[in-house]
This record gives sequence, C-alpha cells and structure tokens, in this order.
Amino acid sequence: MPSPLAPSVSSEPEPPFRPREKLIEKQRFFQSVHKPTYLKGRYDVITSVAIPLALAVSSMYLVGRGIYNMSHGIGKKE
Repeated sequence: MPSPLAPSVSSEPEPPFRPREKLIEKQRFFQSVHKPTYLKGRYDVITSVAIPLALAVSSMYLVGRGIYNMSHGIGKKE
C-alpha cells in the first residue's frame, strides 16, 4: 500500500491552472505596460509604495516623539 504522502504517478499531464488563451492575454498586457516590473499589477502600488511609506512615516513620528520626550524629560517611567 503506497504512502498517502507519496506523489501519485500517472502518464496524464496535469491540467493547467489557467487556459492558455488567458495566459497569453495576460502576458501581452504585462509586456505592453511601460512601468517598472514591481508596479505592473493591479495592487502593486499598495504593497510596493503605500505600505513602506506608511511604515517609514509612523517610525519617523515615533522616533521624533521619543527624542522630544527625552530632551524635555517627560514620559519617564517611575
């Protein structure tokens, strides 16, 4: 009895995830867009620009607030 984790061996090829026509259509679209590779998708601006920008701004605010508190001696733990 074969192990349930072992891959099954068959002579048939696995069916594709997408039809070939859709794949060719997407390839043509992405090759025609004149943007950097990391900004070609629909939501790539959010993940590549907005999230890092928000993290940078929030960290700069926290560092600035910490420097202000240290220089004025406020917000100390007793």
